[in-house]
Amino acid sequence: MRLFFKYFFKTAQYIIGPIMLLWDKLTSPRGIVRDPTEQQQIDASTDKLVLYEFRMCPFCIKARRAIKRLSLNIETRDAMRQQSSREELLTGGGNIKVPCLRITDDAGRTTWMYESSDIIAYLQQRFA
Repeated sequence: MRLFFKYFFKTAQYIIGPIMLLWDKLTSPRGIVRDPTEQQQIDASTDKLVLYEFRMCPFCIKARRAIKRLSLNIETRDAMRQQSSREELLTGGGNIKVPCLRITDDAGRTTWMYESSDIIAYLQQRFA
């Protein structure tokens, strides 16, 4: 029975996942238009942020859409397809759970933030 559920959900993921990616591509949000100097300052402060994700994860899509809506240039790393990113996520954050935002402050301390809603709230508070 476990094997049935495993393959059922794997099949559903491969059918629904591409549909979600297509929907995301077709309905992509417009970003905030800022003054060029303000955008450069924001780009400089987002250099220390990295989003670990799985491409077809609905919560990762939610986080990416918020990033696009806020016009942020945050590096994304696919923890499913890139083994090195997966290892970074496991050793740094403690577990392989996405989306995960790695925040490095000016002192070099690193914080790992899980949960798409927390990530979006943090980005909106800091950059909106």
